[in-house]
Amino acid sequence: MLTDHHVDMYNWRRELICDLLDRGHEVHIALPYGEKVELLKQMGCIYTPISIERRGKNVVKDACLIRDYYALIKNYKPDVVLTYGTKPNIYGGIVCSILKTAYIENINGLGTGITTDTSFFEMFMQWLYKFSSKNAKCVFFQNSSDQRYCLGKKIVTSYNELLPGSGVNLEYFSALPFPKGEPIVFTYIARIMKEKGIEEFLGAAKQLTVDYPGKAQFHILGFCEESYEKQLEELQNSGIVQYHGMQNDVRPYIMKSHCIVLPSFYGEGMSNTLLESASSGRPIITTNLPGCGETLEDGVTGFVVEPRSTKSLIETLKKFIEMSNDEQSAMGIAGRRKMELEFDRKIVVEKYLNRIEEEE
Repeated sequence: MLTDHHVDMYNWRRELICDLLDRGHEVHIALPYGEKVELLKQMGCIYTPISIERRGKNVVKDACLIRDYYALIKNYKPDVVLTYGTKPNIYGGIVCSILKTAYIENINGLGTGITTDTSFFEMFMQWLYKFSSKNAKCVFFQNSSDQRYCLGKKIVTSYNELLPGSGVNLEYFSALPFPKGEPIVFTYIARIMKEKGIEEFLGAAKQLTVDYPGKAQFHILGFCEESYEKQLEELQNSGIVQYHGMQNDVRPYIMKSHCIVLPSFYGEGMSNTLLESASSGRPIITTNLPGCGETLEDGVTGFVVEPRSTKSLIETLKKFIEMSNDEQSAMGIAGRRKMELEFDRKIVVEKYLNRIEEEE
């Protein structure tokens, strides 16, 4: 398995890893080191450290990544390689094609670097994805918008299937009791970066702590991928937000929340935060962009807001605050039901096992 982050591998792939190990497969993982790697090794995975700059454009470092993938795959001669993330998909796919090794790609969001044709870099990225995926045994998409785009542009021409994102573990993220009374707690759980909607969330927090003094609280979980540390510290000192940093277990924070807010305009595959929150019985507020809009029914399990619009978010949060506790709770119950019907991670694991066992 090739991916670019230890948290992604452990949090969203471990059920598949467990099933593969239980079936007697040897599972090798190659990714940058992080604390979750130790948990994956305890499960029985064989780990190889790989250096990846997820968002970097350094040609020399990317060439080194291709070299490392080539040495790894040539040495172990795997029956099938599973790739997740842009660089593992592209460079892992290219190496597997060269070595004639079976591989399965997972396109977990295209971002903006491939879905527009306004620069040479974006067109080059499209060509790289097309070249890297052409020999894949299967390309999994996490949302139908990315699938339509890639098929329409002929970026992906090999066999492909649609997944319900990474799915959600319905037992781990079980339905939680809904909080009673005030304050109404709104929580943002994501990387702290502009495209995830952090500026809109902070703008809404500033306004609503004035409009609803003592009635609304705003919590933030996640690591700063961009330079927001000073601003978060200032807002926390002012009592506008509470910043909890990166948390290994988000469930205690979801339990205390009335609503999870992610006003993202990032190129999501499928937002795991929203799936986990809805599975826990919490209403969600997000945009209708690919990877977010699929996770809710507007007005039933949560609310849709306009992307890049603090005004839209403020108006929607006000609407939620004015709802009764029973109405808020009913939204959470409906969201849990949607997760059970459409987003059970067992669906994802079964689709992977079907494709992998075809290669045996």
